[in-house]
Amino acid sequence: MEYLHTMIRITDIDESLNFFCEYLGLKEVKRIENERGRFTLIFLSCEKDLENARKNNSPLLELTYNWVEKGEKPEALTSGRSFGHIAFRVENIYETCRKLMENGVTINRPPRDGHMAFIKSPDGISIELLQKGDSLVPSEPWKSMPNVGSW
Repeated sequence: MEYLHTMIRITDIDESLNFFCEYLGLKEVKRIENERGRFTLIFLSCEKDLENARKNNSPLLELTYNWVEKGEKPEALTSGRSFGHIAFRVENIYETCRKLMENGVTINRPPRDGHMAFIKSPDGISIELLQKGDSLVPSEPWKSMPNVGSW
């Protein structure tokens, strides 16, 4: 068995690519426009996995956008309790969270412990960020920040 990808639905391609590529640093590996099925699939990979993702089509994050008619609203996306979250390891959790906050992303569970934080994608997908290696020394403003919303 081989892990291939995780698929999440999105309602706005530009907003989602900005979030995943600009804020989190993922790279677009390939894109499929299916006119007959009226959907777009965008496959992303972390920089570290990029070569393998291009060669073997894994591991990937698949963003699925279902086309809508002009003037039509995208479908309302809801998340079931059976789906937990997507996780990414980051070089510096404090710097990553700082960059996200500067771009208007809410840190739902701040990295008070210097190790773990949670955010949400523009479509409400829960994303866990984990510090690479040992936890950083707990420091402000993170260690006194409260949780916000759900994750």
